[in-house]
Amino acid sequence: MDKIHKTGGGCCMTKGGCCKNSTQKLSTFDWMSDLPETQADTDFVEVQFKNTRKGYFLNSTKIPLQKGDVVAVESSPGHDIGDVTLVGRLVLLQMKKYNVNPDKIEIRRVYRKAKETDLEKFQEAKAKEQETMIKARQIAESLKLNMKIGDVEFQGDGNKAIFYYIADERVDFRQLIKVFAETFRVRIEMKQIGARQEAGRIGGIGPCGRELCCSGWMTNFNSVSTSAARIQDISLNPQKLAGQCGKLKCCMNFEVDTYVDASKGFPSKEVPIETIDNTYYHFKTDVFKGAMTYSTSQNFGANLVTVSARRAKEVIAMNKKGSKPDLLDDHNDDEVKPVVVDYENGVGQDSLTRFDSNKKRPNNKNKRSNNSRPQMAAKSNEQENKGNAPRFQKPIKKNVNGNENNEK
Repeated sequence: MDKIHKTGGGCCMTKGGCCKNSTQKLSTFDWMSDLPETQADTDFVEVQFKNTRKGYFLNSTKIPLQKGDVVAVESSPGHDIGDVTLVGRLVLLQMKKYNVNPDKIEIRRVYRKAKETDLEKFQEAKAKEQETMIKARQIAESLKLNMKIGDVEFQGDGNKAIFYYIADERVDFRQLIKVFAETFRVRIEMKQIGARQEAGRIGGIGPCGRELCCSGWMTNFNSVSTSAARIQDISLNPQKLAGQCGKLKCCMNFEVDTYVDASKGFPSKEVPIETIDNTYYHFKTDVFKGAMTYSTSQNFGANLVTVSARRAKEVIAMNKKGSKPDLLDDHNDDEVKPVVVDYENGVGQDSLTRFDSNKKRPNNKNKRSNNSRPQMAAKSNEQENKGNAPRFQKPIKKNVNGNENNEK
């Protein structure tokens, strides 16, 4: 029978718990799972713990492991409990991606598949995490430390606890560790994380309606600046630009390079355009339509005129030569054609009589027969003229004088 393997990240209902997709955070699509020869390429396995914490371990005892198995792995001290998320050749590629070199660092081992006693200890330790986090926040506040404890993770055997904290400045938590050790009676490890990493550990849904990128697939958090918003002509509204972590949204960096490449053929936005009547200043740019909108005011949109980038370059070149056109828009610019889209009545739902008209299906058979008959007749006539005419036509010979005579 198929075994059901329940893990912290979901339930795999296949043999051995091997599934390509996983509901855990930062899950990797195992596109090599259908190739059994790749499973024995390496003894390294990828194991995931609470939230986004992952590690790579050596299966030195050749335990038959598959994706979804719960294992006990070596830790310091004791052992930890996690879920196998990758096996085989794909683990080597992931280790190379995250710069995990087994020749330079010591890789810890996989002890065994988790037993019932291991899982019971793990559940007991996990049940204490919420209460420990609340109490730890109270202790940090009583010591007047400028830090925020965002999460607490107990080791699988319950002998160690990792406290994840956020701090803008350097914090001296030597006294805090002593109080934690006396209060919780476990080994304490303090780990500083950023606001983006905290959002990835907590998870959530973004304004796009999908899972947060930091929680789903992102591991490297590059700095995001407001220049990315300016390049894409996004409104500099802090409430709209900030994500759930309070920082600028990471997704603003995704399309910056595309906008930079597309805007290389545009004139400078700082250069005003002069006509005989007015002076126009840049207002906004539609990069992918190749259109630029100019205003007669520098501060707000007034007398807006939209022209193509080519037309804007022509007028700027004319201004450099000392000449000014009569109008900014020459009305012959076919590159910019405004498209009016009715978003309120996109499918005609406002029409009350849209279903009243009875549309009869055209009788295609009659049309085909009527249309095909003259075509067939024309083809037959052509064939007779081409193929049969020379057969019955009498040959023509010319006399010495140039007159034509038909042979009898």
